Amino acid sequence: MSTLSLVLLIGSITSLVLLASYLDAKFQWRLNDWMNGECSNPFVKSVTDKQQQRLEEKDAQITALMARIETLETIVTEPAYELNKKINALK
Repeated sequence: MSTLSLVLLIGSITSLVLLASYLDAKFQWRLNDWMNGECSNPFVKSVTDKQQQRLEEKDAQITALMARIETLETIVTEPAYELNKKINALK
């Protein structure tokens, strides 16, 4: 095997691995897992879909909590609440 063919072989393998890593990072295709024999189909996004669903649930929960906090802030900052608190403190 000549030096040129050896350099081309190593360069092509390196390019393939780098391309697979880029596509994994960009599209979550799991090509590196597939090349290592860790999955049968690299285009199945079962883990990614579960992560997306968890993120959506967390976003919904955060939105609900923000609404509750805003409601509590409006109740606490009402003048009637403050007056009632002062009256109860005098008793």
